[in-house]
Amino acid sequence: MKTYPFKSLRLFLLIALSYCIEAKAQEISLLDKVNLFIGTAADYGQMTPGATVPYSQIQICPDSKPRQHPGYDYEVPTISGFSINRLSGVGGSGCGGNVSLMPDATGKDIRLLKHTEQATPGYYSVQLSNGVWFTATADRRMAAERFSFPNTSEAVLLLNPRSAFDRIFDADFQQKTSCMGQGFAECANTCGHGRYHLHYRLYTSSPFVLDTIEDGRKRLTFPELSSRYVEVRIVVSTGLADELDNMTEQAVWRTDFSTMIERAKRQWNQLLATVEIEGGTTDQQTIFYTSLYRTFHSPFQVTDRSFRKYLGTDGNVHEAKDFQYYSSWSLWDTYRTKFPLITLLDAARSSDIMQSLSQLYVTGKKDWSTRNECVPTVRTEHAIATLLDAYRQGINIPSLRDAYPGMVAEVKRLSLRSPDQCLEASGDFWALGQLAEELGMTEDAIRWTKRGEEIFDSIWPKEFQNINETYTKMRGNGLYQGTRWQYRWGAPMYLPRMIEMAGKKELGEQLQTFFHKELYNQGNEPDIHVPFLFGRLGMPQITGNIVRSLATESITHRYGGNDAYPTPFNGCAFVNQPRGYCPEMDEDDGAMSAWYVFASIGMYPLVVGEASYELFAPLFDKVILHLGSDRQTKVVISTIGRTSDKQQIRKVTWNGKKLPDFRISHKQLKEGGELIFHF
Repeated sequence: MKTYPFKSLRLFLLIALSYCIEAKAQEISLLDKVNLFIGTAADYGQMTPGATVPYSQIQICPDSKPRQHPGYDYEVPTISGFSINRLSGVGGSGCGGNVSLMPDATGKDIRLLKHTEQATPGYYSVQLSNGVWFTATADRRMAAERFSFPNTSEAVLLLNPRSAFDRIFDADFQQKTSCMGQGFAECANTCGHGRYHLHYRLYTSSPFVLDTIEDGRKRLTFPELSSRYVEVRIVVSTGLADELDNMTEQAVWRTDFSTMIERAKRQWNQLLATVEIEGGTTDQQTIFYTSLYRTFHSPFQVTDRSFRKYLGTDGNVHEAKDFQYYSSWSLWDTYRTKFPLITLLDAARSSDIMQSLSQLYVTGKKDWSTRNECVPTVRTEHAIATLLDAYRQGINIPSLRDAYPGMVAEVKRLSLRSPDQCLEASGDFWALGQLAEELGMTEDAIRWTKRGEEIFDSIWPKEFQNINETYTKMRGNGLYQGTRWQYRWGAPMYLPRMIEMAGKKELGEQLQTFFHKELYNQGNEPDIHVPFLFGRLGMPQITGNIVRSLATESITHRYGGNDAYPTPFNGCAFVNQPRGYCPEMDEDDGAMSAWYVFASIGMYPLVVGEASYELFAPLFDKVILHLGSDRQTKVVISTIGRTSDKQQIRKVTWNGKKLPDFRISHKQLKEGGELIFHF
């Protein structure tokens, strides 16, 4: 047979090139569908467009003057500097804002030239009113910042070692070599609760002269600048100062700036590619991928392969021998949405994340971060349910049995002072009982399950069953950030007991009234699971209608984060613009973003710990999930016969077989297959 090696080679190269072009196009398309400015204006999300990579404690961003909780406000052009860390979308006083650098020594107000501002996953750039261009990218534990000075200006940076979004207890910065300095900051946590202790080293591409000026700020002057830019690299530690000694200057500068940017983009694209979508509007796709992006901001990976030691909450040095250690938790906000989504879509990292969460019980779990940690922790409630859910999803958590005594100690000291605390405690006891059963502790399983039922049975009929006019009041009777109407649904694992007490028909009617009278609050977490209750009350179609309305339509919002609005807000809760959420609707470290992702793909983890999902009509025509540690398991979610948004679903099939109800287990999803909604 005659062969044509040259033509064959050319054909091979053409095919290979087409694959490369296709892969590059996919990368670009996904990154272009992320709008980092969504929810960054005023109090409409409290998010930032800072440069970061997945699960990194580094997030480099301008700090507005005056600032919002996370430091940045899209509508405020004047800045106080560029800091390297923050939490996304937190309320209260915020936290982070450390190691602020300002390229100016005049003391004049410096503004962002907003028309030059660019932000994409892993990258941020802007020109300042003094002519300086600022560009930033990040690695997991290193900030990379480039300051390009105009020819007419002096190359100088003002470092504020005491910069912070909340109270700072102690801070310092000292020059060690001509191109390196070392510092630390001990700061208050979010809302002033707890502390965290940050150690860092700052490296510069050119030698600097250090002077101390007023308020403890440091002036870094660069007299030998050969080019017109200075590059700064800031490396942070796990809380151990000597860890920084293992970081060589060669390692800091091993990767050039442009390569870091491309690497950051690849990391984000790999995570975004876990979900493919077809259909919907351009804005809906942008909100979806932006929400998916923000889900993976935290918790922060604070160890690496070369240095696995970390300070535990007990103040002792521990070693993460067989896993990477993660820190920073916002579980009161995120346990219902973000962590189930991370476990679903990023199983490869979930074992380390859950092992780290489990270790808190071994070293002494606290409600807030301690001064031994290098990152802030907002709250750690409901960790047991989070661990249970991951375990039932098949995530390996080696220290779970060692953590169990700490879990028992935690539930025994739970506060039962207010009705909402009682409801939340009943859920924690339920989760502990379920986990004890999984661990083969039959007597404990019975004991904790019974205790949870006792607490629920004592509080729900007394405080939540008989509805009256006071149920619309927020903060009534000690409730935290919610009304009685909103909290009465707060323990969905006990829905069968609610049905026994109130009747299924009456409870279903009350749930419809809850939404009909606009008593639901999309802006905070206590009731964000409530739209997904209808399926278990025999009305699954209502869930899809409500969820689509909440995700895409203008609705009436009567409540903010802590109280009712003086005048109800009419508008969309999710919009592709800087005022991207409704007022006071904080992002809360990925909680709301993960809610939108679940709402879009047609499934929601109603009871965290069951490892199952309520099903409803997806927002998009087709969704493909790439699951498993290797992301080789494919779940295709699609619709057949849908011609309008209000159509009724006739049936739902899984791999060709009709499901008995609108629910699917994680075990089924792990096997891969096709989930079809038939209209």
